[in-house]
Amino acid sequence: MRIISGIHKGRNIVAPSNLPARPTTDYAKEGLFNILNNRIDFTSVKLLDLFGGIGSISFEFASRECKSITYVDSHFGCFNFVKNKAKELKLDTIKTLKVNVFAYLKNCVEKFDVIFADPPFEMRETAKIPEIVFSNNYLTEDGILIIEHDQSHDFENTERFLEVRKYGKVHFSIFK
Repeated sequence: MRIISGIHKGRNIVAPSNLPARPTTDYAKEGLFNILNNRIDFTSVKLLDLFGGIGSISFEFASRECKSITYVDSHFGCFNFVKNKAKELKLDTIKTLKVNVFAYLKNCVEKFDVIFADPPFEMRETAKIPEIVFSNNYLTEDGILIIEHDQSHDFENTERFLEVRKYGKVHFSIFK
C-alpha cells in the first residue's frame, strides 16, 4: 500500500500477507481523494474508519494531517498492524479500536465529519450502514458517509444518497 499524498507521500507500507484485507487500490484511492480534496479541509476533519483493515484510509487521512482518526476493526492482526505502524510513523491522531463495527456503532456517542466504511464485499449488513449512521446522528451537520463496495450493492434509492463513483471493480457511494 502506498500513501498518495501529504507528509508521508510516496511511503510504501507493507502489511503481512496473512491479514484478511482487501486494501483500496491506488487508482480508486486517488479518485476518492481527488473528490475529497474539493469538499473538505483535512486538518479540521474528525474521521471514523470502519472495517479499517490494514489502515489504508486511516494512514492517508493521517498523512494529510487529519485532526482525529478513529480506526475500527475486529481482526486482531489488522488492529495490531495498524496500531504498531501508526506508532512507528508517529501518527498520534490515529486511535485504534479492536471491536466489531456494529457493536461499536451501537454504543458510539461521538459525531464525525467523515465516516468511511469498507466492509467485506460479501457482507449482507452493508446495506444497513447508512440507516445506522443517519438514525443515530453520527455525522456532523456537513458530514459525509462513504461506503466502499462492489457492483452487487446499489445505494441509489437510499435516503441521503448523493452519488456513486466507480473505479474499476471498486465503487464509492457517498451520502450527506
